[in-house]
Amino acid sequence: MALAPPPRSFKAWKCSSAGTENTGSQTSASATILHLVRLQTSSSTIIFIWNHEHTLSDNYYLQGEIPYQLGKLSQLKYLNFGFTLLSGAIPFKVGNLPLLHSLRLGGNFDLTVNGAKWLSSLSSLTTLGLDSLTNLAYSRHWLQMISELITNLRELSLVRCNLLDNNVSSFFPSHTNLSTSLSILDLSGNMLTSSTLQLLVNHSHNLQELYFRENNVFSFPYYLNFPSLLVLDLSVNNLISSTILGNFNFSSTLQELYLVQCNLADENFLVPSASIGKSSTSLVTLDLSFNALKSTTIFHLISNFTTNLHALSLNGNLLEGPIPDGFGKAMSSLEVVSLSYNKLHGQIPASLGNIYTLQELHLRSNNLSGKISGLIRNSSMLSYLRLLDVSSNRLTGEIPESIGLLYELEILHLRENNFESDIYEFYFTNLSKLMDLELSHNSLSLKFSTTWIPPFQLFNLELASCKLGPSFPNWLLNQTSLSFLDISDAEIDDYVPVWFWNKLQSISTLNMSYNSLKGIIPNLPIKLTKADRNTVILNSNQLEGGVPTFLSQVGSLDLSQNMISDLDAFVCGKGATANINVLDLSKNQITGQLPDCWERLSSLEFLDLTNNNLFGKIPKSMGDLVNLGGLLLRNNSLTGELPLTLKNYSHLETLDLSENLFPGLIPSWIGDSLQHLKILSLRSNRFFGSVPVHLCKLRKILVLDLSRNYLSKEIPTCLSNFTAMMDRTVVNRAEIVEGTHDSNVLLMWKGNERLFLNPEYLLKSIDLSSNDLSGEIPKEVTELLGLVSLNISRNNLDGEIPFDIGNLNSLEFLDLSRNHLHGKVPSSLDKIDRLAVLNLSNNDLNGRIPWGRQLQTFDASSFGGNLGLCGEQLNKSCPGDNTTALPQGAEVDNEDDENSIFYGALYMSLGLGFFIGFWSLLGTVLLWQPWRIVYIRVLNRLTDYILVGVELNVAKCNKWFKG
Repeated sequence: MALAPPPRSFKAWKCSSAGTENTGSQTSASATILHLVRLQTSSSTIIFIWNHEHTLSDNYYLQGEIPYQLGKLSQLKYLNFGFTLLSGAIPFKVGNLPLLHSLRLGGNFDLTVNGAKWLSSLSSLTTLGLDSLTNLAYSRHWLQMISELITNLRELSLVRCNLLDNNVSSFFPSHTNLSTSLSILDLSGNMLTSSTLQLLVNHSHNLQELYFRENNVFSFPYYLNFPSLLVLDLSVNNLISSTILGNFNFSSTLQELYLVQCNLADENFLVPSASIGKSSTSLVTLDLSFNALKSTTIFHLISNFTTNLHALSLNGNLLEGPIPDGFGKAMSSLEVVSLSYNKLHGQIPASLGNIYTLQELHLRSNNLSGKISGLIRNSSMLSYLRLLDVSSNRLTGEIPESIGLLYELEILHLRENNFESDIYEFYFTNLSKLMDLELSHNSLSLKFSTTWIPPFQLFNLELASCKLGPSFPNWLLNQTSLSFLDISDAEIDDYVPVWFWNKLQSISTLNMSYNSLKGIIPNLPIKLTKADRNTVILNSNQLEGGVPTFLSQVGSLDLSQNMISDLDAFVCGKGATANINVLDLSKNQITGQLPDCWERLSSLEFLDLTNNNLFGKIPKSMGDLVNLGGLLLRNNSLTGELPLTLKNYSHLETLDLSENLFPGLIPSWIGDSLQHLKILSLRSNRFFGSVPVHLCKLRKILVLDLSRNYLSKEIPTCLSNFTAMMDRTVVNRAEIVEGTHDSNVLLMWKGNERLFLNPEYLLKSIDLSSNDLSGEIPKEVTELLGLVSLNISRNNLDGEIPFDIGNLNSLEFLDLSRNHLHGKVPSSLDKIDRLAVLNLSNNDLNGRIPWGRQLQTFDASSFGGNLGLCGEQLNKSCPGDNTTALPQGAEVDNEDDENSIFYGALYMSLGLGFFIGFWSLLGTVLLWQPWRIVYIRVLNRLTDYILVGVELNVAKCNKWFKG
C-alpha cells in the first residue's frame, strides 16, 4: 500500500447531536438544520453554542439548498458542508455567523457576489475549504475575497476547483500580500504548474503542509526551498524531468514526502557529484509508490540520502533483483517498509529481521523465494512488529514456530505461497493481539483440537485450501468479531452446527464453498445487521433441503452445486425480504414449478436457476423483478408461453432460457422492451415461425443464440442494427472488473459445447444453426465487423456466400455447413487472419477453392460434400488447369528437363576431369626430366612386352595350323 498522507485539519467533524445523525438516506437540509435553529432559539440553555465545536459534516446525503435560517445561529464557530449534495446560492448576508472560525463548502453552489461579500466579512475565519467548486476559477468576486482573507487564514483548501496559475497568483497581487499565518494549503486536483510552487515559496514563508496532488507539474524550479515545510505531497504529477534526492532541496525541515504515481524512473535519481555526501536528517516518511523504478540501486540511494527514515514505500514499481542485504543494516530506524507489487526475487534478507524498530513489513506480490525462517530467526529483534505480509510470492518450507513469539502481531498474511507444514495451537498461544490472519492457498494442515479456545479475536480469517477437516472447526465458536471468513476447499466433511449460522449476524462475507458440508440449513429467526452488504458463498457442497428465509436478507447468496430441493419457502415463506440482490441456485435438485410470489424478492438483480428439475410455466410474478439484470433458467423442463410481465425487465442484460420446452413464436416484445440485452440464448427449445425483425432493435446485443429450434423463413436483413457487434474492441480478461456475479452461457464453439463465463466481455456471436431457415445469407451480416463466431449451419439456406464476408476480420469461427449454398468460395475469406475453424462442407459450392495464406491452412474436412469444388485443399484438380490438361506430357517434359540437367552436369565433370588428369601427367613428363626418363623406360618395356607377346602368339598359331 502507499503511505497515506496524514489527515489535515479539515476533518469530517462528526456531529453526535440530535437531528444531525446520518441515517443512510437522502435528507432535506432544511429539515435537519431548522431543527438546530429551533433548539437554539427556544431553549434557555443554548445547547450548540458557547465554546463547543458545531458542525454539519459527514452528511453525505443532504440535498437541496442551504436554508437561510441557518444564519440565525449567531454563535456558530464551525460549519462543514464539505461532503453534501447541496446546491444553489449561499443564503447568508453580511452580519450572519460573525463568530465563524472554520468553514468548508463543497458541491454545486452558485458563487454569487452577495455570497462573496458575506464571506469576506468573516473576520474571525482561520480555516476555509472550498472543495469541488468547479466554477471558482471563473468567479472574480470569490477569487478577490480569498485574496483578502488569505493573510489571516491558517488553513486553506481549494481542491478540484479548476484553478490555473493566474488564479492562484491573484491571491498574492504584491509582496505586501505576504501570508505569514498560512501553514496548511491544499491545491490538489487543479491545473497548476511549477510556477505556482515558486510563487508559494515567495509568499508563504511559514507554510508547513503543502498538498499539490493531481496537477500539471512536470519539473521544479532548480532551487525550490520552503524554509518551514514539514509535509509535501506532489503525487500524481508527471515529474519526468526532475531529479529527486539529488539537486532538488525541498526543505531542510521536510519530514514527509509523497511522490506517488509521478512517472519517476531510475534516471530521475541520477545524483550529481555535488550532492554526494549530503543527507537529510529530518525526512522520516518517503513514498515513491506506483512509479517506474526498476533498479534496486534505489535502496542504496535512499540509505545514503536519508539517515532517519521511519517509513518507506516503493509499492507498485518495477523493481527487479534481490533486496540488498545491506539495506536492512543501513536503515536501522525504519518502522514501515512497503515493497509490495514489484518483481523482486531471491530470499528475504535476514537483515530486515534485525531492524528493531520495524512495525510493518509489506512484501506482497513479488517473486521472493526461499524460507521465512531467516527473517524471524531472532524474534526478539521484531518485538514491535504489528504487520507481516509476504502473500503472493514463491516462498517455501515450513512456517516456523518462532512466529508465535511476535507478541505484537496484529496482521499476518502468508497466502498464495508454497508453504508446507502442520500448524499447531501453540503457534498462536502468545498472539493475543492478532486480528487478521490469511493462510489461504498453501499446503498447510491446521492441527487444532475441537476444544481449543484461541487467545485472539479475529476480524478477518482466510484459510482457503488449507486442511481444516474432516471435522467442522468448532474453535470458531468463540470468534465473536469475525467480519470476513473464507474456509473454502478446506476438506471439511461434516454437518454445520446450528451455532455457526447465528454468526451471520456479524459476518459480512462468508465463503465455505468446495467442501463436503452436509445437512439442512436451519431457518433461524435472526436479523442480519450487515444484510445489504452480506455475501454468502456455499456452492459445491452437499447441503440439502430448502433455502431458509433468513438468507433472503443477504446481498448475495450462492448455493449452486448442492442438493437443494425446495425453493418455495425461501421465496414465498414468512420472513422473506427484499434485500437480496444475487441468487444462484444452479446445479441443484429443485423440483416442481416455480413459485408465484417473486414480488417479495423485488430487489433481485441476478437469478440463476440453471440445471434443475423445474417444469411448468414461468409465473407472472417473475415480472415484478424489475431490477433484474440477469435471468438464467437453462436446462430445465419449463414450458408455456413467456409471460408478458417479463416486459418489465428494462435493465435486463442476460436472458438464458435455453434447453427447455418453450413452444410457439419468439415474442416480439423481447426486441421492443428488453433493449439493454447483451446476451439472448433461446437454443434447444420448440420455438417456430420466423426470426422476428423486432430482435433487430437489440442494438447492444453481443451474443444471440437461437439454434436448435424449428425456426423457418428468411434471416432478417436488419442485422446491421446490432451496433454493438460492429465494434472490434476486444476486452482483455485482466481488465474485467469482478462484480457480485458472473453470467455464464452455454454456446457452440468450434464444434463443441462450451460454457462461457462473462461472454459479453470476450465474445460476439450469432448462432442460428439447426433450424429450417431458408433464403440467402443477408449481406448485412458482413457489416458486423466485431463478430467472433457465426454459425448458421444445418438449415436450408441457398444463394451464394456474400463476397464481402472477408470484412469480418475478427472472425474465429465460421460454420455454414449443411445448407444448399452455391457459387464459389469467396477469395475474401483469406483476409480473415484469425479464422481458426471454417466449415463449408455439404453444400452445393463449385469452382476452385482459393489458395492463400489463411485458406491453405484448412483441409478437406472444411470443404467436403461439395461435388463442384476442386483445389489443392481437396487434392482434386480443376477443369481447365494447364497442369491437368496434358498430365503425361507434362510429366515427360519435366523428366526430360531433369535428365538434361543431370547429363549436362555429368559430361561437364567428365571432360573437366579428363583435361585436368591428362595435362597433369603430360605436363609433368614434358617439363621434368627425371619423370620423362622414367616414363620413356616404362613405355619401352611395355612396348617390348607387347611385341614379344604378339610374336609368341603368332608362332603358336602357325604351329597349330601346321599340326
